Amino acid sequence: MTAPGARWRLFPARGVEAGRGAGARRRGGRLPRAVVALVAVAALVALTPRLVAGTGDGTGPGGLDPLARFLLAAAVVVFVCHACGALLRRFHQPAVVGEVLGGIVLGPSVLGALWPNGTAALFTAEVRSALGLAAQLGLVTFMFLLGCELRLTGLAARRRTVAVVVTGAMGLTLVAGVVVALLGHRLIGGSAQRPVTVLFFGLALSITALPVLARILADLGLTRTPLGGLAISCAAAGDVVLWLGLTALLGVAGVGGSGAFAATAGAVAALLLVTVLWIRPALAALVRWAQRRPDATQLLLPVLVGGAIAYAAATQVVGLHPVLGAFVFGLAVPRDSAAVEHVNDRLRGFTMAVLLPLFFAGIGLATSVALLGGEPARWLFFAGVILAASGGKFLGAGVGARLAGLPRRDTLRLGVLLNCRGVTEIVVAAIGWQYHLVNDFGLTVLVLVALVTTAMTGPLMNVLGDPAPAPTERKPPDGRTPRPRTAAAPSGR
Repeated sequence: MTAPGARWRLFPARGVEAGRGAGARRRGGRLPRAVVALVAVAALVALTPRLVAGTGDGTGPGGLDPLARFLLAAAVVVFVCHACGALLRRFHQPAVVGEVLGGIVLGPSVLGALWPNGTAALFTAEVRSALGLAAQLGLVTFMFLLGCELRLTGLAARRRTVAVVVTGAMGLTLVAGVVVALLGHRLIGGSAQRPVTVLFFGLALSITALPVLARILADLGLTRTPLGGLAISCAAAGDVVLWLGLTALLGVAGVGGSGAFAATAGAVAALLLVTVLWIRPALAALVRWAQRRPDATQLLLPVLVGGAIAYAAATQVVGLHPVLGAFVFGLAVPRDSAAVEHVNDRLRGFTMAVLLPLFFAGIGLATSVALLGGEPARWLFFAGVILAASGGKFLGAGVGARLAGLPRRDTLRLGVLLNCRGVTEIVVAAIGWQYHLVNDFGLTVLVLVALVTTAMTGPLMNVLGDPAPAPTERKPPDGRTPRPRTAAAPSGR
């Protein structure tokens, strides 16, 4: 019997009435919880094919409606990608490396090889199509944020140095990539004509990922040093050259669907004129108005997001990839505005947490490390691509830096930093794969190159030296790392 006034407790209180000390709780509390959690996870894994496909082998009639299938697949993608990202951060790698690996784990490279029935039941054709559409929305938002946060104001003071370094780093890597692509065209070539494929492949290798580079520089304490500022400026200028070159290549090839270069070029020119003459001033006026009224950010968010999506649709209609339109609209948004920064922070969280992992999953489902196979020619080609991508950046940036008068000790460091490709190369590789400029093997090679070159950046910089952070890089009293003003990065990607 329970004493009058006493309360019945599901979990006993601490102390004598619990009948256990702290050590007993550690022995009898945490261990059963871990066992129960493991049993629950094992049961969920075992029952997933039956829940998803209606049968234990994943081949029977569907047991879930399409919406439930999509939501379950999205939940798995978000969990696995972020778990892999957290794991890689423990090894001092950017989170994007782990998130991309998470997408590959869910694809035929790992999960498809170990559990093909479960993969087929979870990622049906209908689910993959829905994930692809959501991933495109994530790409559009990501490129809009990248355009918003791309700052070219620091280029004027060092324009000669930046021009020489970017020409050397991108030019030599482009040439090396074209040569390697010519030698292995039969391995990577899609349905497009050969010159377009090799030019695209060389352009894809010449990328430097500005967002993940900014994150690596912050981790190394180099953001406000001369070397860090130069690397950010070169990456920003290289981004502009990259997207201009990719736009021209897609327009000339007519791979977007229009098939008429003159019509596409005219439409793009008209869009740029409208952006410069009308849209940019209108956005500046709207932002100034929002700055005076704090509650106006509720209106600014749908205007910016809707504008980015509308621009993406416009470039898709004229025959170019939608991310190009979102990037252009982001460039038109005014900089250094607290209202815009507030909107971007709200948008960035959901994009990086949910939408971008869906894109990584789509890439992972199309990427198969098994495509390298046991054929020596494929492995030799992959090694040649790694050598061309890294050697072109090291040598091209180093020679350019020496011609610009930089100290010898900084030339190799600059090449290592500009060799970081991150998610930008994966986005470009996905565009080429979508338009059949490269096949599945070509996509796999480009994705692996992006992972390898991004993962080697931090360790190589540590090998070359551990520079002391600049005085301005000290953390404020709240302990947070100050955000770089030269180029902000969407969550280090």
